[in-house]
Amino acid sequence: MVNKQDPALQTKLYEYLAQFITENKRTKIEEIVQQRTRYLTLVLEDIYQPHNASAVLRTCECFGIQDVHIIENRNKYTVNPDVVMGSTKWMNLIKYNGSENNTPAALRALKSKGYRIVATTPHPGKDCDILNLDLEKGKVALVMGTEIDGITQDVFEMADEFVKIPMYGFTESFNISVSAAMCLHTLSNKLRGGSIPWQLSQEEQFCLRMEWVKNVLTKPELVEEEFWKQEGL
Repeated sequence: MVNKQDPALQTKLYEYLAQFITENKRTKIEEIVQQRTRYLTLVLEDIYQPHNASAVLRTCECFGIQDVHIIENRNKYTVNPDVVMGSTKWMNLIKYNGSENNTPAALRALKSKGYRIVATTPHPGKDCDILNLDLEKGKVALVMGTEIDGITQDVFEMADEFVKIPMYGFTESFNISVSAAMCLHTLSNKLRGGSIPWQLSQEEQFCLRMEWVKNVLTKPELVEEEFWKQEGL
């Protein structure tokens, strides 16, 4: 029995699908997939303002962050299409909303995948400047809470480390979308400028190429169906 998931068949499928998009788009996909990372990921806890929530996603996509983990406790994470500008079609949004308090389960899941939980909040005696966060110690899941309340007690207790953004004014905090942009700019540059193997594996890159080519096609399911017919499957 032929397995459609056979690597050789999947490669052949990709090449078949890719012929229906422009060379410029194929080149763009190849360039961008090389810049994607899961070494650094962002965790958003109970964000409720659609504009800010969407702006953060757009920022993540621009910095090559492939996965964003979204914890929904009291607030449903709403995306504003005018703000995200289509960025979410190129990313993976992992939502945690199965219970009243989803934060512990989300953080445990991330830890099981080897992530250090790094919370963005001042923690006297333990916090460090975002510039000084040691990326050599392992993968980072950067957690951000709401602008009003910040991170919850669960994050505070389960976090492995704490970071802060230096501030020199009277205002107590940055807008969350601004905070995300500054943190990701700092950490992304530091990551890409070092020797850490931050890129996706070859298998992960192939899966993204396949997903993105399908995103570009108008009716990918019909094109794929035709391929399998030609293969006699």
